[in-house]
Amino acid sequence: MEIVSGYVDHIVFRNGENGYTVFQLENDDGEVTCVGNFNFISEGELLEMEGEYVTHSVYGNQFKVSSYKVKEPEDLVSIERYLGSGAVKGIGAALAARIVRRFQEDTFRIIDEEPERLAEIKGISERKAREIAEQVEEKKDMRKAMIFLQKYGISTRLAAKIYQHYGMKIYKVLEENPYDLADNIEGIGFKTADEIAARIGIHTDSDYRIRSGLFYALQQAVGEGHIYLPQDLLLKRAGDLLQVEITDIEKYVMDLCIERKTVMKECGGEIRIYPAHYYYLELNTARMLHDLDIDCDMPEDLMEKRLKAVERREKIELDPMQHRAVIETIKHGLMVLTGGPGTGKTTTINTMIRFFESEGMSILLAAPTGRAAKRMTEATGYEAQTIHRLLEVSGNPEEEGNVGGFMRNRENPLEADVIIIDEMSMVDLPLMNSLLLAVVPGTRLILVGDVDQLPSVGPGSVLKDIIRSQRFPVVRLTKIFRQAGESDIVVNAHKINQGEPVVLDNKSRDFFFLKRQDADVIISVMITLIQKKLPGYVHASPNEIQVMTPTRKGLLGVERLNGILQRYLNPSSPEKTECEAGGRLFRTGDKVMQIRNNYQLEWEVSTKFGLTVDRGMGVFNGDMGVITEINPYTETLEVEFDEGRKVKYGFDMTEELEHAYAITVHKSQGSEYPAVIIPLLSGPRLLYNRNLLYTAVTRAKKCLTIVGSDVTFQNMIENKSEQERYTSLAERIREF
Repeated sequence: MEIVSGYVDHIVFRNGENGYTVFQLENDDGEVTCVGNFNFISEGELLEMEGEYVTHSVYGNQFKVSSYKVKEPEDLVSIERYLGSGAVKGIGAALAARIVRRFQEDTFRIIDEEPERLAEIKGISERKAREIAEQVEEKKDMRKAMIFLQKYGISTRLAAKIYQHYGMKIYKVLEENPYDLADNIEGIGFKTADEIAARIGIHTDSDYRIRSGLFYALQQAVGEGHIYLPQDLLLKRAGDLLQVEITDIEKYVMDLCIERKTVMKECGGEIRIYPAHYYYLELNTARMLHDLDIDCDMPEDLMEKRLKAVERREKIELDPMQHRAVIETIKHGLMVLTGGPGTGKTTTINTMIRFFESEGMSILLAAPTGRAAKRMTEATGYEAQTIHRLLEVSGNPEEEGNVGGFMRNRENPLEADVIIIDEMSMVDLPLMNSLLLAVVPGTRLILVGDVDQLPSVGPGSVLKDIIRSQRFPVVRLTKIFRQAGESDIVVNAHKINQGEPVVLDNKSRDFFFLKRQDADVIISVMITLIQKKLPGYVHASPNEIQVMTPTRKGLLGVERLNGILQRYLNPSSPEKTECEAGGRLFRTGDKVMQIRNNYQLEWEVSTKFGLTVDRGMGVFNGDMGVITEINPYTETLEVEFDEGRKVKYGFDMTEELEHAYAITVHKSQGSEYPAVIIPLLSGPRLLYNRNLLYTAVTRAKKCLTIVGSDVTFQNMIENKSEQERYTSLAERIREF
């Protein structure tokens, strides 16, 4: 290890998230390029660093810093350089020279102990003198706090967030209640706060810890899709988490209710505990749905006459249920259309669009994902967009008019007479609430989806609960139309949904079952299918062929499959840049998926000449793309998502990405692929059910191949058990 000293001449690059910094250091040997993670440094500061010289393949000789300390500038030149570097706001090079000329080596003592004396310098008022002293002191305080927080294993990025939120109160917060961090700092959950508390020496049965643990258990339940937990189940989960016996849960729950973090509600003898935010989301969603349910005063015979005219003009033939669906849409402000694949939902939607167009009404179409919106556009010839884009997602929560991350809301509603939302089974409670906030009563809202598919990845069971409430018109299409009936994917999907046996004789043109019993043999077969057999058969690239599996863990889980498939489908080569981040290896050309909603991420679409033609904010759970560039110097990688949207990620943000050569069936919702491959061996009964198999099969457009156990396949068809979601939107709707 070598020691290098000098002052920061110029910061080339700084990642605000993790503190990774590239800067030019000036000392007696000239300029040195330094790289490393720094809490907080400014141009002009004097550093003493330990590290080693390395040669970067692109950027040449660099000093890689392993540790450092900031030193007070000692000689007059260093003091003047630091003050005039911009590190202290309001002091430029000329003013810094006058200060140092006046106070010499005593400059920092004067700023610390007698800041009013700075007013002796021409151009510095007493007020400005105080501001300069405060800035210098604040930088010292921040540095001390950052060092203090890092003793507890807190990263630079989180330490900066914590200091920005609490300032000098951080010492008191950590001493009294470190669990406060979990409530106020994004990126610190209960477990991190619990580790800090253990290091500080807070008792395991502390009231703060039990309250925080109960709330954390509720938040975990939301992550599983629940809106509330029965009190007994919450007690069990929190007890398992905290490893202590909670003797008086009512007291702690009441404390959380008083703090307005939870809501307690009794229903049919069962005590339910809701995170307050989700209780009110359900309540408001129910109220807004009720407000939209306004009947049209057009006589029914006139509706029929006008609809018949549209059918004749557009040469559309509707069956009785489709006809009824369109009439219900004309009659009511809110209507639900559901049905499986091939049952004519698209024809019905198209007829609705043509009818409302003929009435001179304005129409908006949307779906939860980019892929689903694209399919909707292709099917209707009418532009559809994602719900997030429809609501004008904005990553800046402080922007005027922004409510919940969207610019469209109660004050700035959507301007349309009719709004049609497809793939409603994917829409979770928070997104539904945001959508309804932007829909004015009097606007028709048509909700279309397949209620038999898996529920949304996010919390709630919106489509099922709206249907279950029995308060709004619902039309279910069941007849399979002739053209769709020629596809065994469609026919077998309906058989699966009805619990009927499926013939696996491989005489089909689009539904194949390859019986294999060994996990490694199954993987080998899948690789052959992706590389050699399927691309020509479905006229698609290997990247468009999707492997979908029920589980994350295990021999055929997402985590193992992605590692193996990456090696075969995107092997290492000198032309491809790689980086390791979060224990995973990313490579240019990798197929990846965003795994959480991030409203702050910026994207842009550019031409091949680099001219930006569109830009926006927000990348969402389930969005899939390809890594197009990895820059080890700036520690960033670029992903190109659907529609050419390019997004830059810092290496420390790659926890939001995972490889997508294989994805879970849950993550496939709303998407459709030319060819789907499903590896299938036995698994947990609660997961390996009819609902999951049906959803998986309906994701394939031209070809479905299942590789694995036919016994498991038949068992899944017979298994109707689904994981229950604790939601109460149906009850809230009925209350209105």
